[in-house]
Amino acid sequence: MADEKTEGGEGAAPAPKKGKLKLIIAAVGFLVVVGAGAAGWFFFMRGHGEEQHAEAAPPPKPPSFVDMPDMLVNLVGAPGERVQYLKLKLVLEIKEEKQVEQIKPALPRVTDLFQTYMRELRPSDLNGSAGLFRLKEELTKRVNLALAPNQVNAVLFKEVVIQ
Repeated sequence: MADEKTEGGEGAAPAPKKGKLKLIIAAVGFLVVVGAGAAGWFFFMRGHGEEQHAEAAPPPKPPSFVDMPDMLVNLVGAPGERVQYLKLKLVLEIKEEKQVEQIKPALPRVTDLFQTYMRELRPSDLNGSAGLFRLKEELTKRVNLALAPNQVNAVLFKEVVIQ
């Protein structure tokens, strides 16, 4: 009799019912399906409403441009080398049209800052597109300092000649 109790008789722990196991698997499967549906809606359907609102926004205003006077400066060279010149035609890109009238009276100051900076340049400073990009960034920084609180988006080159 003692053998009967240990082998699965009255004293052994009851085996889990197969009905409860099926119920747990079904509940987990249901949660996975609901979670996948919610994730799909979140990633694919949620953004469609924002596109309609973006179309209703007014188009951005085009930037305004201010022509700078042509500049001709001699570049710093080693003693005995021939003198090289830099000729620039520049345009200032401004965010709004109303800033043009505020900037025009300060153009002589901007021209002076540009001239003093460019007279210190060497021909090797302007080699390649990287040299011109550095020049553009430096000129933009200097014009924004001179015109504060007004801001210039960019200094654009119309013509660059090194002779």
